[in-house]
Amino acid sequence: MNLPRSAAAALGAALLFGASTPFAKQLVGDMPPVLLAGLLYLGSGVGLWAFRILRVRTIGIPHLSGREWLWLLGAIASGGVLGPVLLMVGLSHTSAAQASLLLNLEAVLTAVLAWVVFRENADRQIVIGMFLIVVGGLLLALPQGGAVGSGGTLGNLAVAAACLCWALDNNLTRKVSATDAVFLAGTKGLVAGVTNTGIALALGYSLPTGSLVVESMTVGLAGYGVSLVLFVLALRGLGSARTGAYFSTAPFMGAAIAILAYGETTSAAFWAAAGLMAAGVWLHLTERHDHLHTHEALLHSHPHVHDEHHRHQHDFPWDGIEPHTHLHLHEAITHSHPHYPDIHHQHRHGS
Repeated sequence: MNLPRSAAAALGAALLFGASTPFAKQLVGDMPPVLLAGLLYLGSGVGLWAFRILRVRTIGIPHLSGREWLWLLGAIASGGVLGPVLLMVGLSHTSAAQASLLLNLEAVLTAVLAWVVFRENADRQIVIGMFLIVVGGLLLALPQGGAVGSGGTLGNLAVAAACLCWALDNNLTRKVSATDAVFLAGTKGLVAGVTNTGIALALGYSLPTGSLVVESMTVGLAGYGVSLVLFVLALRGLGSARTGAYFSTAPFMGAAIAILAYGETTSAAFWAAAGLMAAGVWLHLTERHDHLHTHEALLHSHPHVHDEHHRHQHDFPWDGIEPHTHLHLHEAITHSHPHYPDIHHQHRHGS
């Protein structure tokens, strides 16, 4: 089965972020959570901005409206500052495998916010899938006598709160997902990294050894930086709820790495929760949405190819290379085809 490019991007983001969780678990014992969160995001920001400057040979700030800057700042505050700190606190009070599976709640909360607050469509199949993931998360949080699935209440609540922060971040980032993904992820990394590291130093914490700093920033570049770039690309093509569904495979990947690499034990509740969550993810991945819909006229800029939604003419010399980026106008059109709530399909539904 050939996955759409957006789905492949979401799964790639899930793999990188899921792998970072057990590695972060190993690091959290060597430094305070707020400092580790700062170094993870600092590695993300420095690495992505270095790549961007080398790629475009300039800083090149994209054009964003005042409202879009507010969306971006809100995403950075919730997902780049609060979320990582809460996750690091959670990891210090629970096992890596359990924290990895609890992170499935991010997909559910992302979908709920997208549906209720941001008015993104959610079909019955999506709702049932969310329900299964929630039940799996609740089962996972029950005490199990010290095996995976038994983490303390503080750890569970901290991870759940981190998921809520990232769910808000996902929906706010969707508002600006047509913008350069490397710019978005790199900016979030720099701001969140400098803020959290500054807070840690102000509280009297000292930087760890050079090797731990490098290790933390490397994990951050892969698990928070490159992962976020892929996530933004997926948001652009799938919308918040569906991207969250694909991304919810991250905890399974993280749990598998924690169990295989670090020998963490498992319980019956762990496998039952994994089965429920897997069923929920499968429902999300197999959802099909098709109906007659109208595209209002829209003027915007993003990377694109000349498909059924991009049949415009160019008023400048074009070398024929795709995808390419420029300001373009979408004429109003009504048609029917399978689609997701991407940047071109953010219409409301009658039911």
